[in-house]
Amino acid sequence: MKKIILMSFLTMCLATANAQNGMGQVTPPPTVDSNNVYFTVEKMPEFPGGQVELMKYLASNIKYPKDAANAGKQGRVIVRFVVNEDGSISDETLIRGVFPSLDEEALRVIKSMPKWHPGEQEGKNVRVYYTIPISFILPAPGPLRPDDAK
Repeated sequence: MKKIILMSFLTMCLATANAQNGMGQVTPPPTVDSNNVYFTVEKMPEFPGGQVELMKYLASNIKYPKDAANAGKQGRVIVRFVVNEDGSISDETLIRGVFPSLDEEALRVIKSMPKWHPGEQEGKNVRVYYTIPISFILPAPGPLRPDDAK
């Protein structure tokens, strides 16, 4: 009886290991091709100074469009772009828009960014897609300050 149970257990273990071997194989990363644009790479592109500086850059360069503010429009615009081998930005694409002037402003700010540190694959600079959400939030209404009434 013990032999039957042991054989059944071993058979299950081998079947499970074989199934994982066929299904769970990790494919090696693609070889570097200068024509490719990658979604993920060994070293992702980085804004000069990192994420904190990217947020500062966006906050200081975004100008809320007056027509969107007057219409009470706000939300998150999502933009995808390519960081090229030299760190320049290209192929800016609107993934999700909110309001035409907010969408245009998000694209304007992305197009005006300085060069990034490029992404790397196998030690070589490569083109990489990068996606950024840009939030447009109207300030909460509050009491008028004396200089606002002018």
